[in-house]
Amino acid sequence: MNAPATSSTPAVAATTAPAAKSRGPLLFGLFVLAMIAAPHVGAYPLFLMKVLCFALFACAFNLLIGFVGLLSFGHAMFFGFAAYVSGHAAKVWGLGMESSILVGVAVAAVMGFVAGSIAIRRQGIYFAMVTLALSQMVFFFCLQAPFTGGEDGIQSIPRQPLFGLIDTKNELTMYYFVLVVFLIGFAIIYRTIHSPFGQVLKAIRENEPRAISLGYQVDRYKLLAFVLSATLAGLAGATKSQVFQLASLTDVTWQMSGEVVLMTLVGGMGTVFGPVVGAAVIISMQNYLAGFGDWVLIIQGLIFVVVVMLFRKGIVGEIADRFRRKA
Repeated sequence: MNAPATSSTPAVAATTAPAAKSRGPLLFGLFVLAMIAAPHVGAYPLFLMKVLCFALFACAFNLLIGFVGLLSFGHAMFFGFAAYVSGHAAKVWGLGMESSILVGVAVAAVMGFVAGSIAIRRQGIYFAMVTLALSQMVFFFCLQAPFTGGEDGIQSIPRQPLFGLIDTKNELTMYYFVLVVFLIGFAIIYRTIHSPFGQVLKAIRENEPRAISLGYQVDRYKLLAFVLSATLAGLAGATKSQVFQLASLTDVTWQMSGEVVLMTLVGGMGTVFGPVVGAAVIISMQNYLAGFGDWVLIIQGLIFVVVVMLFRKGIVGEIADRFRRKA
């Protein structure tokens, strides 16, 4: 009675595994085509750019929490401080857009190394509290530092020509530049997740003592993942400052760190496309529910509760799980 089942099982695995592997690139291709066409079918480029910046931020955060199991309550320090540095480099130093963004990314990477070296010494809620404390230190530094503009932030950041040739004052041109930046960041995350390095990160998430017993230097892997996540969060923040020509305290507050947690949970923690969907949902709510004033936060809270109750794995996670069951 068991012979047919065992003989058919490899056939089933052989047919479902390639389908699972091919589904990701197919969905990604459709996403890219949709984003290329979006401005031409009525979507506002500025709104789309905001979604892409926060989607990259959420993907960077998801790399840490979803694939390493480290909950950071301070990721806004990389996002916001990179925005400040990038804005200062463009406005005061007169650097080109790509150079300004790279300077912000480099600073975020260094901050990630310093903060990660301190935070990974602790686990669980203690790790989260350390990142929150470091983030608050960065917030007060941005509030007091002369180059940040205090409560006013850095305003009227000039959009320098891209590579000295391409005029980025055109919203459509700027949108496609932001789309390219997002795709580069997303590709780095996707490649990391599906590399041997990414498999070790998943092993650490599932059973850290077992990973240690197998000889992996867990702290080193955690630190590398933390630095990569911080760097990509800095890329998102630096790009956002160029898009909106503004770097403000809002970008480094603990509320911003909480917002990216919300985006990741709504979309689906530990999934590749979940943070993108979560960012689109949250940014759309903020944009289209702005007319409700202070009620926006209450509406967001109610929607969040509904999503958590009905989609415990997030929107994308739940949909993927149901497809898996049918297969």
